[in-house]
Amino acid sequence: MKLLTFIDSDSGDCRTGVLTSKGVLDISEDFSSIQEVMNHQGKAEALIDFYIEGEGVDFLEYDSLILGPAVPNPGKIICVGVNYKRHAEEMQIDIPKHPILFSKFNNALTAHNSTINIPQGVTAMDYEGELAIIIGKTAKSVSREDAMDYIFGYTNANDVSERTSQFRTSQWLTGKTYDGFCPVGPYIVTLEELGEPHKLRIKTYVNGELRQDSNTNDMIFKSRSLVSYTSQFMTLEPGDIILTGTPEGVASGYKTAIKPWIKDGDTVTVEIESLGRLTNCFKME
Repeated sequence: MKLLTFIDSDSGDCRTGVLTSKGVLDISEDFSSIQEVMNHQGKAEALIDFYIEGEGVDFLEYDSLILGPAVPNPGKIICVGVNYKRHAEEMQIDIPKHPILFSKFNNALTAHNSTINIPQGVTAMDYEGELAIIIGKTAKSVSREDAMDYIFGYTNANDVSERTSQFRTSQWLTGKTYDGFCPVGPYIVTLEELGEPHKLRIKTYVNGELRQDSNTNDMIFKSRSLVSYTSQFMTLEPGDIILTGTPEGVASGYKTAIKPWIKDGDTVTVEIESLGRLTNCFKME
């Protein structure tokens, strides 16, 4: 199942949809939110099969929709720093012994095809293509062995970062959670449909130029470890998002005098195997 949200052109409300072989099926009348689908996944899958096999059901054209964030209202956005071996090497950072956790807030959340503003005076804007975990069940102090049972699915994310303010202190928050600095989408692929999440090619393009090209098997801490570890410190709820870290190839890792920071007019696309493409344009405020 591929779940998404989209904006109703008349009301401006966020609606819930499923991407199928026939187009997008609007299931908002049956499920008012992504979290409600998570809570009744079996019912949702049966209903979707019924609509697909039936007649007289209208499907929407995917390319005609204005998408919302894959999860419009997560309770938490947890991020993992330095979680790819080759990224740690390019940044000359020791392999961490425990996951490095930080957060973004909901003001940073945005969608596929949205425009992200570059704050005034900012000159060190960076991209970070990432695999994002979507939590599907309440998780508190779960074991590593059981952790995958709490994952609903995965989507693409871009942990947009402003490096000057990020590294001004040892706490990275200020460089991470500017408005619009967390695009997620275009849709969620459920774990059952995706299969193994740690054999996926992950790529990031800037204006069509390939900047990041890696595989999720290079992660230091994989999904089981991240969900279990995080749940020891906080209760994870349906719809919470965990950004699992970025591979090598970020602008700040370039060994050049002038680094290829994101600039006004740039387009950044994160593409993860089986999860589609997440594209955003950047412009100066």
